[in-house]
Order: sequence, then C-alpha cells, then structure tokens
Amino acid sequence: MSEPSGPLSDILVVDLTRALAGPQAAMMLGDLGARVIKVESATGDDTRAWGPPWAGEGGGHAEDSTYFMSANRNKESIVLDLKDPADSEVLAALVRRADVLLENFRTGTLGRLGFTVARLHELNPRLVIGSITGFGHDGPEATRPGYDQIAQGEGGLMSVTGIEQPTKVGVPIADLLAGMNLAYGVVAALHERHATGRGRVVRTSLLAGVVGVHAFQGTAWLQGGRVPGVSGAHHPAIAPYGMFATASAPVQVAVGSDGLWRTFAATVGLDPDDPGFATNRDRVAHRDDLIAAIEAHFATEPAEHWLDLLLTAGVPAGKVRSMDDVYAWDQVRSQGLVLEVDHPAYGPLELSGSPLRFDDNAFSGGRRTHVAPPTLGQHSEEIRKWLGREGT
Repeated sequence: MSEPSGPLSDILVVDLTRALAGPQAAMMLGDLGARVIKVESATGDDTRAWGPPWAGEGGGHAEDSTYFMSANRNKESIVLDLKDPADSEVLAALVRRADVLLENFRTGTLGRLGFTVARLHELNPRLVIGSITGFGHDGPEATRPGYDQIAQGEGGLMSVTGIEQPTKVGVPIADLLAGMNLAYGVVAALHERHATGRGRVVRTSLLAGVVGVHAFQGTAWLQGGRVPGVSGAHHPAIAPYGMFATASAPVQVAVGSDGLWRTFAATVGLDPDDPGFATNRDRVAHRDDLIAAIEAHFATEPAEHWLDLLLTAGVPAGKVRSMDDVYAWDQVRSQGLVLEVDHPAYGPLELSGSPLRFDDNAFSGGRRTHVAPPTLGQHSEEIRKWLGREGT
C-alpha cells in the first residue's frame, strides 16, 4: 500500500462494511487520504460476486465484479473470521490503533460478535464509530434488513420517479446517499474529537438518506398538503425545465426564471409575451401546451442546432449522454473524474473518481496517488505483521 496523502492522511479506518452503502463511506474517507483496512470474511464482500460485468473480463480473469470495483478503491483487505477468538483479537488490535470503525451489520449483530459500543470504546475511547442500517437503529422497524431497491420504494423516492408508474433510480441512490451521509458525519465527529478527546457513534440509514433528499417534494406534502406523483422528465414546479424531443436526439432545457424564459422564447422562435406563458405559474399551469409548442419548433432542426443557439444565448441546456459518451467527454476527464490505477490481478484499470478536488492538487479527493481495489485478503499478511500478530 502506497503512503497516503490528503487531508485525512493521519486517519486509520477499519471498514467492517460490505455491499455498497458502507463501502462507499469508507472509500470516500480513503479518497481523502485515510488509510482504510477492509475486513472481509473468507468468501469476501458480497459485491465481489455481483456481476457480470467482471473486472478484467476478456483478459483471463473474472474474479471480482465491476460493482465491487466501484466502491472499494484506496483500501487494503484482510480476511478475518470474527467468530474465531484469534481473529477477534486481531480486530481488537486494529481497533486499538484505529480512528474510525465503520459497520453496516443488522442492528445488534456486532454486539453479538463481542464488539458492543461499550467494548469498542473501552478498547479505544477516541474511536469514532460509524454505523449504517436499512431503516434506522431504533423504532418499530429497526430490525428489518435493508437494500437499496427496498429503501427507494419505502422512502418515497420511486413514487416521484418515472413516466407513468413508480420507477427505481438507475443507480443505487439509497446506498450512495447513506454512504455519503455517514462519511460526512464521521468527518464531523473527527473534528469534534479534537476538542473533546473522545470518539462518538455516528448513525444513519438507507431510509434516512432517501427521506433526507425529498427537498421540495417533501414540503409539497408537509406544507402544501399535496401528495406528489411521477413527473417524468419534467420538473413538477418549474417550466420549461426538462427533456424535449428534437429532429434528432433529445435536448435538456432548464429555464429557472421569468427573465430566462424571455431569452429562451426569443431564441427558439416562441412569443415571449404570450400571456399563457408569461410567468412560471402560468407555464406550469399550461405545461402540456408549452411542451407541445416547444417540441413543434424543436422538430424542425437537430439537437446540435438548438444546443448551439441556446448555449450561445446563455440558456442552460444540454445533451442526454450515454455512459460511454460521459467517460469520453473531455470535461469529465479534465475534472479528475476518471482515475487510472494498476490492479495486481487485472492490470491497468480506469475507475470513476472522487467528486472533490482541492486547490493544491489536480487529482480527485485531494489524494495524489490512488490505489486499485484490493484482491480478497491481499494485505492479510502485511497487516498481521504490522500488528505483531504473524501466524495468528
């Protein structure tokens, strides 16, 4: 493992998590320079088998899924059986040295393995413990198992996504939000520790992550008394703000003010003074007529024509890019959003990068050197030696 750099380079994270939400949180801390030791069972993180596609596919290797690769860069891997007393002592030795421990077991599982919060803080009073569950750590449904698909539905996100019926978001957004929230909370707890000298427990859940981003859809009900439904590719409270057909490919348009509406209308050949569309309230009330009018104009020219006109006029507009187009786009590459790493089994790999950059570092996450996701148990011997527990 290369020497880490970045704002969290003095932090050691013990990552007991698997699947996606917890590993995402640990990876975010690793992107910021923390040393992350991923503890896996003999069969490994479940997501290693969540393929196809597989890392190294076509090159003679098909052991780890690309799903696993998406959430486990900048980590080391040690294999431990936490039901084995000897391996339990190895974990205890890691905890004594750690700054952060992350776990996403079902409520109560870690305690049954001998690592209650009380024992963890007895081993290391400065330890920050980050914990993710599906539905929360208490309450009437705390013991329910949680996966992204279930949380998207139970948390209301699917009810406002889709064209004619509730639809899952195309990425595991409940998992990713929970991971982001946990990393955010852990960093806050580490900051607090500078003043108190003690760690604390940070908890979140897949449900909390989804409900926490309801934004205006949540207040539509809580304050407005309206139950929002699916709104397809158009914003439910702003118009025109959505996806429109052209003579070739669809174009996205975001007209966020009445002043911008006048610019947009004049640019595409509509009447800026049409009384039915004068204000956003009017445009939302007459949304179907507005969409039909815009698409009638857009049907006369290809997407590139309209994008050139709109962007030149200062109207926010864009394409609907496929994944291959996104990763080939010079703007994405310029922002450090694609990392090149060298994997011990699969050779050179490209991975999605961190969304953060710091002003003294052109690389994502503030880390100068990124490391490929580990093979199962890749660092077991090295970590045991570091702990002085060779042969145990």
